[in-house]
Parts: sequence; C-alpha cells; structure tokens
Amino acid sequence: MTSPRLSLTVRHTTSALDSRRGVVRLHREVLDALGLRAWDAVRITGARVSAAVAACAPEGSAPGVLLADDVTMANLGVAEGAEVVVEPCEVSAARSVTVDGSRLARMSLSPHTLRMALLGKVFTVGDAVSLLPQDLAPPPGSDVSAARGALSRAIGATWTTELLTITATEPSGPVAVGQSTVVSWRGEAPEPAPVPQEEPRRQPERGVAEPGGSNAVVGSDETREEPPPVSDLVGAESVARRLTEWFDLAFRQPELLAKLGTSPRLGVLLSGPEGVGKATLVRSVAHAADVDVVSLEAPTLAVLEPDAAVARLSDAIFGVSAERPCVLLLTDVDALLPSSQPPPVATVVLDRLRAALARPRFAVVATTAHPESVDPRLRTVDLLDRELRLGMPDARTRTELLRVLLRDTPTEHGIDLGAVAERTPGFVAADLVALRRDAALRAALRHADDDEEPRVRQQDLLEAVESVRPISMSTTDTLATGGITLDDVGDMADVKQALTESVLWPLRYPDSFERLGVAPPRGVLIYGPPGNGKTFLVRALAGTGALNVFSVKGAELMDKWVGESERAVRELFRKAAEAAPSLVFLDEVDALAPRRGQSSDSGVSDRVVAALLTELDGVEPLRDVVVVGATNRPELVDPALLRPGRLERLIYVPPPDAEARGQILRAAARNTPLADDVDLDALAARLDGYSAADCAALIREAALAAMRESLAAAEVTARHLEQAQQTVRPSLDPVQLAEIEAYARSR
Repeated sequence: MTSPRLSLTVRHTTSALDSRRGVVRLHREVLDALGLRAWDAVRITGARVSAAVAACAPEGSAPGVLLADDVTMANLGVAEGAEVVVEPCEVSAARSVTVDGSRLARMSLSPHTLRMALLGKVFTVGDAVSLLPQDLAPPPGSDVSAARGALSRAIGATWTTELLTITATEPSGPVAVGQSTVVSWRGEAPEPAPVPQEEPRRQPERGVAEPGGSNAVVGSDETREEPPPVSDLVGAESVARRLTEWFDLAFRQPELLAKLGTSPRLGVLLSGPEGVGKATLVRSVAHAADVDVVSLEAPTLAVLEPDAAVARLSDAIFGVSAERPCVLLLTDVDALLPSSQPPPVATVVLDRLRAALARPRFAVVATTAHPESVDPRLRTVDLLDRELRLGMPDARTRTELLRVLLRDTPTEHGIDLGAVAERTPGFVAADLVALRRDAALRAALRHADDDEEPRVRQQDLLEAVESVRPISMSTTDTLATGGITLDDVGDMADVKQALTESVLWPLRYPDSFERLGVAPPRGVLIYGPPGNGKTFLVRALAGTGALNVFSVKGAELMDKWVGESERAVRELFRKAAEAAPSLVFLDEVDALAPRRGQSSDSGVSDRVVAALLTELDGVEPLRDVVVVGATNRPELVDPALLRPGRLERLIYVPPPDAEARGQILRAAARNTPLADDVDLDALAARLDGYSAADCAALIREAALAAMRESLAAAEVTARHLEQAQQTVRPSLDPVQLAEIEAYARSR
C-alpha cells in the first residue's frame, strides 16, 4: 500500500526552541492525514531528500505550512516559500554513523560526546546537524544536561553554532542514533564499543562559569575556544568601549564609586536586532576584562515549570564563587519577562535579579531584540538601569565584517568585498556567517571532483547572497524585483529622475545632504491612472538600489481589534529600520490613509493614519528608510500625510504617449518572434487611451491568437495584432484621467 504524502509550503520557524534540533512542525490535521503521531519521523523531499522528527504546529498555524529551521531548509536545498513533499518514513536504528566537522570539533569532541548530542535526531547521509541536543522529546536514557555540559566544556561557547555533516550511516536511509550506535569522525577508526557513561565533570575555571544543573554555557580557557577579540567587533567599538569602562569601574574600582556616593551595582540592558552579535560582544568584553560569564537563555527558562525556572536562575546566580568578578548574561530576556501579560513567575525572577545585583563583584547583562516588549519593571533604578544598543551594520561595516570572517578562508585574489557588502542591505553578523558558509559549500561542490586547492571566489559569495535570507526579513513578505532596474523602464525620464533623487540619493549619499545642512525626503507619493506601471516602477527602483523592500497593500493593516492596526504599523516600520537601507512600499495608500473623519469603521482608519504620521515624522526619526506610496485616487489620501516631512514629493505617472507606447510594446515583445510585417511604432500610434498594462496585454493576446491558428506557430504577424486589438480594449477612463490631470496641475 502506498504511504500517504502531502505537498506543503516551507516557512521558517520563529521558535527558538525548535531551532537546529532536527524538528519540523506540522498542523494537527496534516499529522492525522499522514497517519502520524507527534514525534514520529517524516521523509521530506525538496531539491534533495532528508528526514526529521515531526511535532504539532502552534495553534493558529496554517494547515498547508511546514515550519522548519535554517539547517533543515539547507538540508532540503530549498528556501522559504518553496514546496516540499512530506510522507511517513521508517527509521532504522543506526549501527554506525560517520560525521565530519570543523578542526576544533574534531580535536575536542569524543565519539561518546557526539553520540550524546545526536540522540533523538533523525537524519540521512549528507545532512547537516547541529550539536544542540534534541531536548523537546528526548529519547529514553538520554541525559540532556550532561550532554550540554560535555559539549560546552569541550569546545566552549561555539558549540551551539557548530554544524556537523553526516558522511555515512549503517544501514543506509533515514536512521536514528541510539545508545549502542558507534559514532566516529570521518577518516578515523571507530571506537571499539560505546560505553554509555557520563564524562567526568570538571570544575569551572577562568572564562565561563558553570552554575549547578543549569543550561549555562560552560568552559575554561584550556578547553574552549575563546570569543573573538574586541578588535574584531567591527561596528560595535563604541558599545564595547562603554561596557569595558563599566566593567572596570564595577569590578576594579568600586571604592571610587563609593567615594562619589553611588553603588558599584551594574545592570545593563543590551538591545539590537537579532543576530547582530549582542551575546558575542558581552563575552568578548568580559574575556578581555578577565571576567567570568554565566550564560542563560531566557526562552529556555520561559518554557520550564515556574519552580524549575527559578531554581535554574538561582543556581546560575549563587552557584559561582564570589571571589572572582562574574557577569550573568541573560539572552532574549523579553521571552521570560514580556511587557504584555507577564507570567506570575516574573515577579520572582525580578526578585532573584535584585538579589544578584546585591552580590559583590556580580553584574547582570540582559539582551533583547525587542526592547519595547520587555517588562518595564526590569528597567527600574534597582535593576537594569543602564542601556546600550547595537545598530544595524552599514555597507562599510559589512565590508569589514566580511574581511574578518573570511580572514582564515582561502579565497581567490581580487575579491571585491565592498561589492558583496553593497548587495547585502539588512544583513547582520549572523547573516554574514551564513553567507560565508553557503559560499564555502558552493566552492566545495565545485572542487569536489578535482585536485585543485579549494578557494572561495567572488561568484560564490554573490550567489550566496541570493539564497541567504537575512534574519530581519525572515517573517516578512517582500516585493520581488525580478532583476529589473530603472534602465529597463522605457521612457518616463522625468519620473525616473525624480524617483532617483527622492529615494536613492538619500540612501546612497547621506553625507551630501549632511554637508548641505538639509534633511533628505522622508517619502514619495506616486500617483496616476491604473495600469501605468506604478508598482513596476517601484520594483525597478528597488532593483537599482539593491534595497530591502517591505510591500504592504493598503487594506492589509486594517484590523477590527482596537490597537492591532496601530501595532501592525509600528511593527512594519521597526522591521524596516532593522533591515535598513530599506524601502516601505504602501500600495493603494488611499485605502490605508483616507481622509480622517469620513470613515465608518469605528475609527480604525483614523487611528492607522495617526500611527502612520507618527512613524513618518515622530520623535524618533527614520534613518535609511524611505516610504513610497502609490495610488490612483490621490484626492482621497489624508492631506496631513502629504505635507513636507512625510510623503512630501508627489510624482505623477502620466499615461504613455505614442513614443512611450512603442517602447512598452517593444519591451513586452522582447521574447516574442514578430513577423516582418509588424510595425510597432505604427501600432503604438493607433493605441490612444491604452495604458502600459493594456499594451503588454495586447502582445500576449496576439501570441494567443497565433496559437489558436496553430499550436506550431513560430511568429506573430500584424494580422494577429489586429485581432488582439479587437479583444483588448483601452482601459483608461477619460473622466478619471481628466480628474487626475487636474489634480496634478493643482499640485
């Protein structure tokens, strides 16, 4: 009997708990349709075939979606939004598994430790797997805490990001590692027989301290890789310098603070976009200052029972010696202490943090990517009363980051890292690490069958840019540019020049505006009759400027629940700021921001307009973000949105004249073979009242007319175009066109 199979759409999981654990999430109805129970194995077919453990998706997830992490998507060879086939699969108990990994991992990890990390995971040959234990549904006999401790003692803080490659399994096909599986490194003799015993625990030394029974990152200078030096923290020099000064005062000169009448207590909230390197910065500064670090992941604490979470936090605080300076690093604190509906355990957690800050030579640093979502009680004067922020790296910073990341990677001579950096707006340090890995994989595939020295070349990096989706864009729908630029837009020279000045110049030449003492335009309104290519212009603009584009239809932000529409507007602009330089495209902006006081939707539109005005021209100015609105009803847009400082530049896109229609016809027929009797210029002269979309539809309809005559037709003739002209009629409304032209003259 053939096993059931379903075609699903891959989406990147937003859950930190599922990340890199070999787990995919399926809707409960999908599990039922496949005859599966939670934590059964599935075979997934994308560009390649892989296997994973399937669990129930969160409530509210779409039935046709498979939630997966970045490693699983890489194993499948697909990007977010791709279609994959999911079916049940039989998993064999692995008798032996051979893996490959980095030099550090091969030197530091014993076969026993590798087996502990792989227990409970399902994989096939060629898959990449992380060292993070599968602790969501651990198999019988596994000891997740012991596995974490052994891994962190062996290779230090980098164990959570280390990836291994499965090079061979016995038997073949999807397998699962058990207590009796022989695990070995590629090229090395396998261990004689696995002995399931826990590795001896070692006392924490200088470096990262070990709280009893917690999931802290553990290690010592002798057994773990040191964090990068502070000099490698490109773009974070000022934040690192400030944190170093605070550590020095709190730990080395507390008497100086006492003389000045203040306390040496140090609590810091470090914010910044996801993946920008907040935790790495803290570890690097602490290592340079000879300060121990105890690291706790707040999302992990948040899913524990309240008593267990408090106990783990207490162990981290009071389980280290008071003789050495120590920092408690609490990552993603908004997951444990949210601002909306904080859990009852939040009060106890805050009390424990107060007790920690009362200890001598002890500091607390919490990180978050969403400072507005953190419980305000955490930022009181007796807790985290100091704040630092890491910003998005600009093009120059990304160039230096790439230079640091590729320092030990063999590359071809003449690689232009600046050109790669220009193609990566919105990329943070974690994205550039993924870019390096993807480029290395491409180089490895190219050199797999030759004896040449493997080297990464410029094309590997540029191709990797196309496949690596930045973290800041992972949950956002973007506008596909299709590779077009403003050079592909026929005619409209004045419109293209106005868009270049208003959108591209502020992002490319901010120093020129600063030198002349003027603020660049905040936004642009493109208006004109429907079908004249307003959206096409924005796509071309994004392609020319290599911008991250956030596309929003006017009605998408409307929500009947009070406060949800305003929240959606704030979230849109927050994501745009994190992905800067970026462009926010508000299509059909008249539906999003109509004139206030004239709607009958319980004030939702008015509140959205107010939120939009605040984001465009509020207390916190937009930086490297340009807003472009498009409409064919400009008179319906709220006038406050069109004043200077908001959508201050109005650009009219007129209907095409005969010359422009000729260029549009030639562009639309670029790949269509035309007979010798076709005169596009003469045809364009007869198409008065046709929009750009009508002209493109005319070419398409003519090709269909040729196919109706014969499916073997090899060209489109003038007769086919005449037939198409009878079917495709002009869509421009003379009355509406006259109204828009009158509005344009009045502006």
